[in-house]
Amino acid sequence: MAPSSYQVLYSFAGGSDGAYPQAPLIDLKGTLYGTTKGGGAGGNGTVFRVTTTGIEKVLYSFAGGSDGAYPEASLTKVNGTLYGTTNGGGASGYGTVFSVTTTGTEKSIYSFAGGSDGAYPQASLTNVNGTLYGTTVYAGAHGFGTVFRVTTTGIEKVLYSFAGGSDAANPKAGLIDVNGTLYGTTYAGGNPACLSGCGTVFSVTTAGAEKVLYSFAGGSDGEHPVASLIEVNGTLYGTTRGGTGNVRNGTVFGVTTTRIEKVLHLFTGRRYDGEYPEASLIKLKGRLYGTTWGGTRAAQNGAIFSVTMTGTEKVLYGFADGSDGENPEASLINVNGTLYGTTLDGGGGACSTRRTGGCGTVFAFTP
Repeated sequence: MAPSSYQVLYSFAGGSDGAYPQAPLIDLKGTLYGTTKGGGAGGNGTVFRVTTTGIEKVLYSFAGGSDGAYPEASLTKVNGTLYGTTNGGGASGYGTVFSVTTTGTEKSIYSFAGGSDGAYPQASLTNVNGTLYGTTVYAGAHGFGTVFRVTTTGIEKVLYSFAGGSDAANPKAGLIDVNGTLYGTTYAGGNPACLSGCGTVFSVTTAGAEKVLYSFAGGSDGEHPVASLIEVNGTLYGTTRGGTGNVRNGTVFGVTTTRIEKVLHLFTGRRYDGEYPEASLIKLKGRLYGTTWGGTRAAQNGAIFSVTMTGTEKVLYGFADGSDGENPEASLINVNGTLYGTTLDGGGGACSTRRTGGCGTVFAFTP
């Protein structure tokens, strides 16, 4: 592809091939693997792979029973096998942790019961020395979600149950491992300036000791992060879906492990800026790259953007209303200098529940 070029690699049709990819992709030896939260043989979502030339294949279609349903998170590789979470299904209907081989053999390794063990995982898993760590949005000891660990053989343990209030609540994002400590974000809890709290950045040890590093105030510092963090030279960088005063269109922020927060960019939500970033960031050649769910162009269908470490933001691509995809919720991945991602909607297909009928796309972008 030429510099600064955009290309749709695959448009989901909404049937057996899947629909509504919400999660980031992962790269395994030049082939991209991902999930769709809809479509598939039973309409309960899929695990798929797609080549960088656009050849797609469904590895597994969820049946919606004990095997799980509605995967919203990316996959994690452990010793050649892929692991992920489903937001529904399982033995009790509260979601699962599953494994799937690259040839399509799936196994539900843990089903959430919806009590103290947690319920409704939305985030990807993090591999730390062969053990998987993750979050659930709800349930736990206080009903506000959990941080858990699970072995690849299905032994689960809750490390921390969020208490709400001044503590964090309702984590929708996955965790990152920085020198043996896990860091994440919660959508709610912390500062009570927002209804149910404006969200937090937190740390938790693998032994379960939790600490809130920063509570968002709901103004120019942002509110309601839904994305995972990245670590660059000791600072954690992320996005908030809301914030920035009356318009509340989201931010890119950094926070140190000593609890100092700085906003790099405030999204305006105007026609040529993005709004509502729901994805984590990646670093490439000294810049941070990400996506926004809305903003840019008249159709307001989202953007690919970059921001320097000092806060200079640039919209690189604005999604149009139609075949190129719209409303990306997933972070980008870098494969040899090309960025790959997914859009939740657009691209064609027969998904009539969405305003344009699109079922989502896999795309490539060269900055």
